This record gives sequence, structure tokens and C-alpha cells, in this order.
Amino acid sequence: MRKAALMVVFILLISLFISAQTYKGKGRITGLISNEEGNPIEGVKVKLFSLRGKSGFEVKTDAKGNWIASWIRGGTWTIDFEKSGYIPKGITVQVTEYGKKPPPIEMTLKKVEGLVITEELKEELKQGNQLFEEGKYEESIPVYIKILEEFPDVYIVNKNIGNAYFKLENYDEAEKYYLKVLEKDPKNNDAMMLIGNCYSNRDQGDEALEWYSKIEFEKINDPTVLYNIGTKYYNLAKYQEAMKFYNRSVEIKDDFLDGLYQLGLVHLSLGNYKDSMAVFEKYLKHDSESERANQVINFIEFLKKQIEGKNPN
Repeated sequence: MRKAALMVVFILLISLFISAQTYKGKGRITGLISNEEGNPIEGVKVKLFSLRGKSGFEVKTDAKGNWIASWIRGGTWTIDFEKSGYIPKGITVQVTEYGKKPPPIEMTLKKVEGLVITEELKEELKQGNQLFEEGKYEESIPVYIKILEEFPDVYIVNKNIGNAYFKLENYDEAEKYYLKVLEKDPKNNDAMMLIGNCYSNRDQGDEALEWYSKIEFEKINDPTVLYNIGTKYYNLAKYQEAMKFYNRSVEIKDDFLDGLYQLGLVHLSLGNYKDSMAVFEKYLKHDSESERANQVINFIEFLKKQIEGKNPN
């Protein structure tokens, strides 16, 4: 009985091995992948699939852009070419196992602006981001580093690593990875803001302001980013600078409650009582029942007394 069971297991293992090797044969194809300037592209994923064998495998191009697929069966094969930063391509070829060797398959990949998200990259990013969102910052870092090793063109993932170190309050390491983003994209406003935040959290206020001042103000269209920068200025008692960012945040999104609240506080801190009351009254049009709304109501009562009293403004 035991021998029979072992024989069944052996047969199953053999069948699995055979099914996994159904693309094997005596054929061979090669290729060369270049960019639009004619320069070889290293690290392109070449995914080969045999329609007859219903299986396939993957190779990568070397430093000279070459790839080789040896010992493959004849018939129709699909080949997909993928590399982050380039538009993916796919072709279908006929492979013969005998006769004259075919010439190399020459392929040109076009570079694109931005990030091309492949399914593999998407899955790995999802894993890293999920760990980050769960507060498992240390566990997320190796996942992000692995992504960069596999997809070196996806430099923006350095920001994810920096964010994880920032959450761990390791601001030196966080800054190091934010700087890697700037190496590739010197005008990345988000990275400059995050580096400024590192200095701010290290109580290096002057250096933080130096980084914030590098940001192209007119190009910031995200209310939250504007709010965050404004709050850094506010915490450093730089009220005029903070007001500029808060004003811009509520211009872009007129019901942005955080921006309205802080803008009211800035005017209050500067003694602009009428402006402060106008902003707080606008706040109440969008939120009149929260705990913070009660604070705003108290501010308005205080401001009315100031305006009507000895210090009208």
C-alpha cells in the first residue's frame, strides 16, 4: 500500500515537472533592445510565452541590451518587453527548432514621462503601502528598497522610504532619501517641503525656512501641501509667510476647513480682527456643529468685543 502511495506521488511530481517544462525544445532566439537614440537598454524584462506549450519564462537584457532565449520549442510565441519608464511593447514570433538560426530581434522602446505602472510593480507598491498605512514603517522599508532594486527608474519610491524613516523620527535617513528624489527631479516641490520638515523637526528653523523658500509657490495647487507649509511658518511665528500659504489653500478650495481655521488664527495673531472674524464666519458656513466650530464661535465673540471696544481694527 505504501509503495503504491509513493508511486502515485512520484507520478504526480513527474507530471508537474513535465508540465512546467512544456516550452522546452531545441530552438533559440536572441534580441537587442535600444532606446530612441540607439543606445542599449539594460534590465528590460523579456517575457516569453509558448502558445503551444501554454507556459513560458522571463529573461532580462544585459548591459549591451542583448537577451537570449535558448532551448525552446517551435511554434508561436508571444514576447512582451517591459521596463519602468518606457512604453511596453509586445510581439508574436514563430520559432523553428531546426534550420538556419534567425537574426536577432531588434526592438526600440520609447521613453515616457512619468511612471509606467506594471502589474508587478503595482502589486509590490500595494504591499509596501499597506504596511506603511498599518504603521509598520520598519517592515515597509525593505519592500520599497526591493522595488528600487528591481525598478531603478522608479526613483520616486525614495520618497516612500523617506516617509517611513520620518515616521520613525529618523530625520537624517529620511532627508537622505528625499535628496535622492531631488537628484532625479531638482524641482520636486514635495521633496523640498519634506526636507524642510526634517529640519523643522530637528529644531533647525532657519534651515527649514531655507528649504521652504525654494519651493515654486505658484506651482503648488494642492491645498494640503500649502496648508502644511503654512503651518510650519506659523509654528515658527512667521505669520505673514504663513498667511500667504493659507490664503492660497482656501483660494484653491474655498471650503478647506483646516486652511480657513488657520487663516483665521493668523489674522488673529497679527491683530487683524475684522479679517479674522470674516474668515471665521466663513468657516461656520461649512462647519457649524463640530468641536472646532465651538472654538470658532468663541473666537468670533472675542473678536466682536475687540472690534466694538477700545481697540477697533
